[in-house]
Amino acid sequence: MQYKSDIEIAQSCEMKPIQEIAKVAHVDEKYLEQYGRYKAKIDLSLLNETDRKDGKLILVTAITPTPAGEGKTTTTIGLADGLKRIGKDVTVALREPSLGPVFGVKGGAAGGGYAQVVPMEDINLHFTGDFHAIGAANNLLAAMLDNHIQQGNQLNIDVRKITWKRCVDMNDRQLRFIVDGMGGKINGTPREDGFDITVASEIMAVLCLSNSITDLKERLSRIIVGYTYDDQPVTCGQLKAAGAMTALLKDALKPNLVQTLEGTPAFVHGGPFANIAHGCNSVMATKLALKMGDYTITEAGFGADLGAEKFLDIKCRMAGLTPDAVVVVATVRALKMHGGLPKTALNTEDLVALEKGIPNLLRHVSNIKNVYKLPCVVAVNRFPTDTDNEINFIIDKCHELNVNTVLSTVWADGGKGGEALAKEVVRLCEEEKGDFTFSYDLDCSIEEKIEAVVKKVYGGRGIVVTPAAKKQIANLTKLGFDKCPVCIAKTQYSFSDDPTKLGAPEDFEVTIKNVKISAGAGFIVVLTGDIMTMPGLPKVPAAERIDVDENGKIVGLF
Repeated sequence: MQYKSDIEIAQSCEMKPIQEIAKVAHVDEKYLEQYGRYKAKIDLSLLNETDRKDGKLILVTAITPTPAGEGKTTTTIGLADGLKRIGKDVTVALREPSLGPVFGVKGGAAGGGYAQVVPMEDINLHFTGDFHAIGAANNLLAAMLDNHIQQGNQLNIDVRKITWKRCVDMNDRQLRFIVDGMGGKINGTPREDGFDITVASEIMAVLCLSNSITDLKERLSRIIVGYTYDDQPVTCGQLKAAGAMTALLKDALKPNLVQTLEGTPAFVHGGPFANIAHGCNSVMATKLALKMGDYTITEAGFGADLGAEKFLDIKCRMAGLTPDAVVVVATVRALKMHGGLPKTALNTEDLVALEKGIPNLLRHVSNIKNVYKLPCVVAVNRFPTDTDNEINFIIDKCHELNVNTVLSTVWADGGKGGEALAKEVVRLCEEEKGDFTFSYDLDCSIEEKIEAVVKKVYGGRGIVVTPAAKKQIANLTKLGFDKCPVCIAKTQYSFSDDPTKLGAPEDFEVTIKNVKISAGAGFIVVLTGDIMTMPGLPKVPAAERIDVDENGKIVGLF
């Protein structure tokens, strides 16, 4: 059977003008700032001026990722369309894709098959320019920092202790480690430097956690760019850069409105790394989506141990959000990979591999129910090769945890394939009340918070803190940052910090290598391994397949 590519499906869809989508989302035209016919920004004043009550908030998360794929964004979009099909007033809130993965190996982040947000090409490429604005603000701060040093260095900044990097929204390994400021005195101070990809910039996290322009400016002011010769932090505020950076970001702070293939309003805004940042769309977009629908579906990056943990322990805590239900997405194929099967052997029934792999799903489900105390449903993203025996095995195992399992076929069937999941989500919201609890208290020490996540969420035995990390923790505590939440950066491929430990490993320790503060975002970044903040392109980048025909139509984009 010949399947259409994602871009072919998206381009064959007849989109509605964005004014019509705004009406469905209860957004008056006076708040609409159009970017062409099919996308718009929403004026921030709407949040203060609307008298609509918040709807229900549903988080979509997933098992630990594998190369077999899970379909989290596709499920998020298909669930929203499914809710619309059963007569619910629904919005969806998603992250924006980064150009790096689009041209690299991972692909875009606009869903897939018949569960997509459109215009797909725009969303995956420049969209409304938010990432460019974030990159410009990031690099303005870098320029003002180096200029301050050049012009006399009044703040006594030690050039060996500069922590702020420039950024570009592209996978470019050549820029990871560089030496700049060469060529003599008039060209700056020579130093070792490097670039991050834009989504890894702290400004991305700051923008996504801000709840107003004033809050944005205050957060920008608190960003630490380096340290003085006597180890005192130097901030963006001290460099007098926050005002100009806010000017660059004032439009980027406004949420973007687009639509799904089935005309469901979609707020697509922000896209921080799910490792060194919190991996969720913006607080502004989530809050707006909650006001404009009775049900809001959102997602968090990677598996539930990373994305859901950060959504719940960081974003919900900072924004005062309480989810009403959680969907954990799984596939039979991915669970068999967690059971040790190679990707080439996934098309045949193998209950032995499934039994070895299913503890991964069960630990994620148990965390949602027993650590965070939230109602939960498992969505099995069904593939044609999945057998009834395999599906029934998952259903039986999840029933042991008092969690229902629903089959989802949204990739092939769009909203129709998400109706059963939609009905279960509605039932959870109406019949099962959660008792939302964080996995740690902010009054705990930095080490206690890290240990709480490792033990309660990852299922580990404890932590090993390197001498360098111990010193950093002591310094951050002395500077008064010990009451911030922790954002643990580790591999997405395992509950542990070892990507080869699949399934649900036990009796492991997580090594804490580095601890640093993102003072503007308001969280402590805990590095457990070699986390890449500037990816590279693969041997055959996706960019090689992308082209434009003589009519300006983009081809080869997934």
